[in-house]
Amino acid sequence: MTEIENKPSPLAYVAWTQALVATSGSLYFSEVAGYLPCLLCWYQRIAMYPLVIILAVGILRRDAKVYQYVLPLAIAGALVALYHVLLYYKVFPESEQTCRAGVSCTTEYIEWFGFVTIPLLSLGAFLVIIGCMVLLWKKSRK
Repeated sequence: MTEIENKPSPLAYVAWTQALVATSGSLYFSEVAGYLPCLLCWYQRIAMYPLVIILAVGILRRDAKVYQYVLPLAIAGALVALYHVLLYYKVFPESEQTCRAGVSCTTEYIEWFGFVTIPLLSLGAFLVIIGCMVLLWKKSRK
C-alpha cells in the first residue's frame, strides 16, 4: 500500500469525529457549564486538541500513515486518562493525587448512570481513537 491513498479510510473519519466530539465536550464543560479543569484534565486536553487538526490534515492529504502521528498523542492521553480514572474511583489513595493545588482531580462534576465521569469519557475517547489507528495500521501493513 502506498503512503498516499486515493480515498481516506473511514477509520480516520471515525477517529477525527471522536476527537472533535471530545474536544467540543471538553470546551462545553469548561466554557459553558463552568466546570474548572484539574491538572490531569489539562494534560488530557493537551493530547486531545491537536488530534482534531492532525487527523483532519491526514484525511485531507489522504495519508494512510496518519496513525504514526496520532498514536503517540492518543496513547499518552489515554495513560493520563487511565491514571485520572483510577484516582477518581479511589483505586489509588488520596495521598497519590497529583492535583494538590487548584481543582481536585476527584471533583465530581458529572456522574451519568452513576459511574460515567469526565475522566472516563476522556479515556473512552482516547481508546476509540487508538482502536481506529491500530486498525488503520494493520490495514496499511497488508
